Amino acid sequence: MTIRRIEVRERVMERNNSLARDVRARLRGIGVPAFNLVSSPGSGKTLLLERTLQDLGKEMHIAVVTGDVQTQNDADRIANWTDHLVQAVVTGGACHLDARQVTQALEALELSAVDLLFIENVGNLVCPASWDLGETAKIVLFSVTEGEDKPLKYPKMFQQARYAMLTKTDLLPHVPFDVAKAKEFALEVNPRLQFFQTSGLTGDGLEPWYDFLRAQVTPRTRPKARARRSNGLAGAAS
Repeated sequence: MTIRRIEVRERVMERNNSLARDVRARLRGIGVPAFNLVSSPGSGKTLLLERTLQDLGKEMHIAVVTGDVQTQNDADRIANWTDHLVQAVVTGGACHLDARQVTQALEALELSAVDLLFIENVGNLVCPASWDLGETAKIVLFSVTEGEDKPLKYPKMFQQARYAMLTKTDLLPHVPFDVAKAKEFALEVNPRLQFFQTSGLTGDGLEPWYDFLRAQVTPRTRPKARARRSNGLAGAAS
């Protein structure tokens, strides 16, 4: 009996990577940096986005695509802090977003009026590591309540990320977490990682994060986006 094996996963991944390349080319073409926020559940991605929109929302135009397994609760929270559409992707049980879902989500956004895009991935440190979404970079968050060895337990995610963010630093006086050791483990997995340390609750460490975002947008992106918005308004007025 002849057995025919179909490599379904490989084909799915090839299709995803093709779509991701299209997304990346599209965003680069209009000068919109995109950051894929990844973490385990409860590390603080949504709170970070809430604070970022609250503090920078009037300074730059930020679009958000959120991924959740069953609800759009995170999207509802984020929408309270922006007048822009927040695209919610409910995966129906899938443990990650894929490039097809991001492509569809971007169709609902007015990208010509966007300075910066955030993709809030499903809370999971395994599946999202393998899926390219067309982002500029992955930013992996892990909180001080999770243990210093998180990078060693989930090395692929930290290898795929360009930036790492320690969150909930306001809890450091109350938990046995060694920041230096956590960074040592992360750099052991990925020597090129750059770090942020933040508390979404108190705001500690957010200014370096905001300065980083400003550097991504100014002057390369924001003047172009403003020009596009101005041209659009002029065209409508005429």
